[in-house]
Amino acid sequence: MDIPLAIFIHSCSILVLEDFYKTLFTIDLKNVIIFVNIFRNDFTLEELLNILDNEPEISEEFGTPDVYITPPNPSILTDEDSGDEEEGGILDNLSGPQLASTAELVFSNNSRIGKFINDHKKTNETIKLDKKKKRKILAEKSSRRSEPGAWVQGDLQCNNFKPFPVTDYSKFSLYSCVELFELMFTNDIFEHLVSESNKYAMFCNNRDPNITVEELKCFISILIISGYNSLPGKRYYWEDGKDMKNEMVSNAMRRDRFLQISRFIHCADNININTKDKMYKLRPLIEKLKVNFLKSFQPYQYLSYDESMIKYYGRHGCKQFLRGKPIRFGYKAWCLTTDFGYLLNFDIYQGKSPNSNTAYEDEYGKAATPLMIMLDDLPDEKKKLSYSIYFDNLFTGFNLLVDLRERGYGGTGTIRDNRIPKSCPISKNSMSKERGEYKSTISREDGLIVVRWVDNSVVSMSSNCHGTEPVSTVRRFSQQQKKFIQVPRPAIIANYNKHMGGVDRMDEDIARYRVGIRGKKWWWPIFTWLLDVAINNAWVLSKKSGSNFTKLEFKREIATTYLTKYGQTGKQGGRPSKSKTSISNARISDELRYDQMNHWVSEVPNKKRRRCAGDNCKSHVRTMCMKCDLGLCIP
Repeated sequence: MDIPLAIFIHSCSILVLEDFYKTLFTIDLKNVIIFVNIFRNDFTLEELLNILDNEPEISEEFGTPDVYITPPNPSILTDEDSGDEEEGGILDNLSGPQLASTAELVFSNNSRIGKFINDHKKTNETIKLDKKKKRKILAEKSSRRSEPGAWVQGDLQCNNFKPFPVTDYSKFSLYSCVELFELMFTNDIFEHLVSESNKYAMFCNNRDPNITVEELKCFISILIISGYNSLPGKRYYWEDGKDMKNEMVSNAMRRDRFLQISRFIHCADNININTKDKMYKLRPLIEKLKVNFLKSFQPYQYLSYDESMIKYYGRHGCKQFLRGKPIRFGYKAWCLTTDFGYLLNFDIYQGKSPNSNTAYEDEYGKAATPLMIMLDDLPDEKKKLSYSIYFDNLFTGFNLLVDLRERGYGGTGTIRDNRIPKSCPISKNSMSKERGEYKSTISREDGLIVVRWVDNSVVSMSSNCHGTEPVSTVRRFSQQQKKFIQVPRPAIIANYNKHMGGVDRMDEDIARYRVGIRGKKWWWPIFTWLLDVAINNAWVLSKKSGSNFTKLEFKREIATTYLTKYGQTGKQGGRPSKSKTSISNARISDELRYDQMNHWVSEVPNKKRRRCAGDNCKSHVRTMCMKCDLGLCIP
């Protein structure tokens, strides 16, 4: 019966079709829409509006539809209506040419009725419209989202989110600094870099440099040292002058070997490249680090999403300029972090990305699309938790907040005036200039709150999880009274200020002791940024587990351990101090003490004696460990 019914629909007129609609929808509403979508693809806007008016079951079954209208013919003003230009298009005021134009209905489940497509497409495919036309349609859709009278006064109640489990970092207290770093920068990454670097050397018609994992770890350690012990150039670490030479670096690796590795180090295979991906040189490393960051992430409720800048002054198509940022020129990275600076996921901005989702871009815009993709990338056991996500006005929109709530996530952010429906009863002009005043209203349709608060200027915010209560106070200086005063502050503002700064916190931590050795390749700043981020994530886990390491001490421990363990040993002047990573009173870290590699016994030079470094031993002995450079009692 399906085929004759479809043929009949295709051949009948719109009037006859309307007479049969009730019968058709009682048979199988979904199949009829599919049939109509296949065989009848020339509906006018007036016909589609009549279908919606006469058959409300369509909206109940498939959700509120979006109406797309074909662009007007050249030199014919068919996109004008009789409504007020400031209020946007209203269905009752559409002109005759508009009602006669072909149109399409797109439901929330991507079922479609109309002309724009010729077959029944998959749910993840979207309509391609002219950019100018798309902006106009989206603006009209936003202005019609909430009609006057769809706003109510009151406060938002947030009782529909699941309680979040307590975050436990205790297991990381048993890890050393190197072990925490290798949770992020795993041996698999080292082996991948070694393989691609050796392959790249032969690709450049050079001898196989035969780089090993041990040498690469020494190379990484020298990069780390350059962050807190910077010199005018990388060659000065091997300078003969005592005012510049670094003994540990020069004893661990030869200068020419370091320069050779820095010349050939590579992250991707140059033979198999994705020309659509501008980050193909770093893509394998980026993907491996993303997996490790998510794997080590301990679920934490408060997340922040913002942009981070990677300093770069050269020429590249992905280079950006952001006014007002500490780093104005460089690469831009979309970052999802906890409010204390742990990076969960990230994406380097490159314009049109091969990993982008066009459906998300049409719904939320290009800036918020990476956030939704990052949330999709969460492991299943972590994806179902009720996170609260904070972002600024570049990303905030009603569509984003509604969809986050449907996923079980909270969303809060500052919002631009052109993204608030024009029917909203509170505006900036309605606010007085008295600091601390605030007004709030709730959209009856979306269940979102809009709050405007007067500080130095009017701050506009929207949320699906925070209201205005409880109201706290904040200290501000009054120019009129010439003293500090207490200003009322709604809860939504307080929570936003408390949890939004995660990306800025990460940037601040990375800026301290950033890798100082520069390179000539366009991807080198991103490579060193990835290394700094991996170290920062490891240090954050160390801090959360109860460790008292500062960022400097943490980086020094990684660098000295790698150079001592995998480089050439060298005699160090002075008496070594106690290691902070040793659980005993030893003056060297347990990472080196128990590695069971190259611990050879020798006599103390010049027939002198040294104090034994053993636990609870105060003897002065003539024997020592060559690697640890410590006196030891040898039976």
